[in-house]
Amino acid sequence: MITLGVDAHKRTHTIVAVDPNGRQLASKTITTTTKEHLGLLTWAEQLAKGNGLLWAIEDCRHLSRRLERDLLAAGQSIVRVPPKLMAHVRDSARTYGKSDPIDALAVARAAQREPDLPTARLDGPDRDVRLLGDHRESLVAERTRAINRLRWYLHELDPSWEPKARSLDRLAVLDKVSAHLDPLTGTVVRLARGLLDRCRALTEQINELTEEITTLVADMAPSLIAIPGCGAITAAKILGETAGVDRFRSKDAYARHNGTAPMPVWSSNRARHRLSRTGNRQLNAALHRIALTQAHWHEPAKQMMERRKAGGDSGMEALRVLKRRLSDVVYAALRTDPTLPHAESDSSH
Repeated sequence: MITLGVDAHKRTHTIVAVDPNGRQLASKTITTTTKEHLGLLTWAEQLAKGNGLLWAIEDCRHLSRRLERDLLAAGQSIVRVPPKLMAHVRDSARTYGKSDPIDALAVARAAQREPDLPTARLDGPDRDVRLLGDHRESLVAERTRAINRLRWYLHELDPSWEPKARSLDRLAVLDKVSAHLDPLTGTVVRLARGLLDRCRALTEQINELTEEITTLVADMAPSLIAIPGCGAITAAKILGETAGVDRFRSKDAYARHNGTAPMPVWSSNRARHRLSRTGNRQLNAALHRIALTQAHWHEPAKQMMERRKAGGDSGMEALRVLKRRLSDVVYAALRTDPTLPHAESDSSH
C-alpha cells in the first residue's frame, strides 16, 4: 500500500508518496483544478505499480473539497488527518523547518501511524444545513454591528429616547424608530436612516433563512428537535458540525469530539478529572445552550443538577456533567433519525 500525503492550499496541493515503511518515494506539486487532479491520479497509479493507494489529506475541507470530490469519483480511498496529528509527526521528524513537502510527508506518516482516522466521503444534506447556518450567523453578526452604530446615532439625536435593549432585531421596532426619525433632518439622521434600512434588510434575510433552516431540520432530524431545549438553529449547528454521526464509532468518541468528555488529571496518586477545552468548540457551544435551557426549565435536568450540587459539585461542575449526558442523548438522537441520507461512495463508513 502506497500512502500519499497531501498538504492542501488555496492555489496548489503538494503530494508526497511514501512506502509502507514511511520512506519517501516521490513528491509532486499541482494546481487545484480537476484536470490537474486527474493527472495526479495517473502519476500516483504509475508510482504504485499495481499496489493499493491510500490518500491522506490534511483535514481542511474548505481547501481540499474539490480534490476529495475528484478522487472519490475515481473510486479512491481517502482518510482525513487532523492538523494536530500532522504537526506532532512533523515535530518528531529528523528534518528541520516547515515546508509544503515536509507537511505532506508528515500527513502521510500520521495516516500510517493512526489506523482509525475518519474516511472522507461526498458531502450530504448536512453540509447544506451548515452552509445555511453559517451564512445566517454572518448576517446576524453584520446586523449586530449595524445596530451598535445605529444606537450611537440615536443617542446623539435624542439622549432621552432609545429603543429597548435587544429589540432592534424586530421589524415592528425598526418601524417605530423610522417614525421617530421622520421629523428630523441632518447628516446624522441620514446616516441613521441608512443603518436602519440595512438592519431591516438583514432582518428580513435572517428571518427567511431561519424559516428555511427550521423546515430542513424538522425533516432531517425530528428526534434531535424533540430534545428539550434544542431549537432549530441549535439543531442545525449540531448537524453541520457533526457532519455525519456514523463516522463516530461510539457515544464516547462523539463526546471526545465535542469536548464534553472530561480529561483525566492524575497528581500525587490522586485520580481526578477536569474540564476539557479540546474538541469542536462550535458543537460544544450548541450543547452548552441546550444544557443551560434544561438547567432552568427541564425538570429531570434540574433534579440531576440539584443532586450533583448536594453531593459537593459546584454549579459549573454539575453543568459539565449535564453536558456530558446530553452528548449521549444527542448521539442517540442522531443515530435514530433515519432521514439523514449521506451520499454513497466507496469511502463511506
